[in-house]
Amino acid sequence: MPIRPSQLSVEQSRRWEARRLQVGARIRELRLAQNLSQEALALESGLSRNMVIGIEWGKKSVAYERLWDVADVLGVPINSLFVEADSAPTTKPFQGGRRRMGRGPKD
Repeated sequence: MPIRPSQLSVEQSRRWEARRLQVGARIRELRLAQNLSQEALALESGLSRNMVIGIEWGKKSVAYERLWDVADVLGVPINSLFVEADSAPTTKPFQGGRRRMGRGPKD
C-alpha cells in the first residue's frame, strides 16, 4: 500500500484526482446554490480560503473530519458531498459573501 503520492500508480492517481474533482465540484455547486462565497465558506468552516479553492478545483485533499465542517456550513448531510455535481468543475471565481437571492452578479 503506497504511503506517498509519488508511490501511487498512474491509475490510482487518476482515480483519486477524479474523486477530488467530483467532491470539489459538488461543494462548489452547493455553495453557489446558497450564494455563499469561498471566503464565507472558509470562515464559517474553519478552513483557509486557499484550501477551499484547492478543494473545489480538485487540487487539494482534505481530512474527512473537515468535510463534516463543510457540510455543516452548507446545511447538508455529509453524504450529499459525494453525489455527482450537475455541473463540471470550474476555476471561475465567485465574488461576494452571503447574499439574498436575486441580488448581485450571477456566477
